[in-house]
Amino acid sequence: MRAPARIGLYAAGLGVVFVASAAIAGAVVPEGAAPAPATSHAPEQHVATGDAPEQESTTGADMMRGLSLEQDGYTLGAVEAPGTVGETGELAFTLADPAGEPVTEFDVAHEQRLHLIVVRSDGAHFRHVHPVMDAEGRWSLPWTWDAAGSYRVYADAAPSAGGAVTLTRTVDVAGDLAPARDAEVSTTTSVDGYDVALDGQLEAGTVSRLTVEVTRDGQPVTTLEPYLGAYGHLVALRDGDLAYLHVHPEGDEPEAGQASGPTVSFGVEAPTPGRYLLYLDFQVEGQVRTAAFVVEATTDGAPAPAPDDAPAAGHDPATHDH
Repeated sequence: MRAPARIGLYAAGLGVVFVASAAIAGAVVPEGAAPAPATSHAPEQHVATGDAPEQESTTGADMMRGLSLEQDGYTLGAVEAPGTVGETGELAFTLADPAGEPVTEFDVAHEQRLHLIVVRSDGAHFRHVHPVMDAEGRWSLPWTWDAAGSYRVYADAAPSAGGAVTLTRTVDVAGDLAPARDAEVSTTTSVDGYDVALDGQLEAGTVSRLTVEVTRDGQPVTTLEPYLGAYGHLVALRDGDLAYLHVHPEGDEPEAGQASGPTVSFGVEAPTPGRYLLYLDFQVEGQVRTAAFVVEATTDGAPAPAPDDAPAAGHDPATHDH
């Protein structure tokens, strides 16, 4: 099994500017990490791009999200969580509006009012989960850390009184730390017997089409099921600062009971050259799995580095709780 490396998207619009923005149980991610539509978090970001991604877009700082605990006046409060590896507890937080009051009204995006992405700072131990909110606006879910380190927590949501936001904080977890090595380019991986391959060239400053293909025992998988309103969900993070990117799915939203495969395409917009960590969630027979990749964004059509033959940086199975 090829382990994906650290990827440095929700796509609350997980279009990823790279706010991106989701993961699957039993998937391989960084340690620590038939045409089909695909979606990402963030309402304004998650828009089908049609048969081909648009080639004009904003770049740089205008595209970046997931680098601050505040955006457009909305703030992610302190994150409550267990402090050591193996300790059982809960992860909880609130979002405050520009007046400092807890937000209790959110629009639904990709079938959820809030998407929570948690990943260690080296890109390992990636999770995409959906906490529950109480009447006072406090979001929570049961939580246990599998490994020590500093983790980035992203809250991807769309307050009804405002626009979509991706807010982040850091949580430190005590214990023996075993950092993952530097990410190596990796465009193929295996998850629970499913082989997943990523095709396409990621170019900085424009929207690039990336297509994933899922096979099993050498045969195309045509039983991909809708998950969060699409046949696949992609989160992209920029290696180095873990900026969250917008990832735009292609195609219309599937109807209940439909199936597709073996390919799913996304329009991905990388703001800068460099390496990005991609996490793909896909569902078959009611089980969500996550495949992780590491890709290099280039400029002016320059060739990307060839994928490394060795397993990518210490990616262990992702945790996908729903």
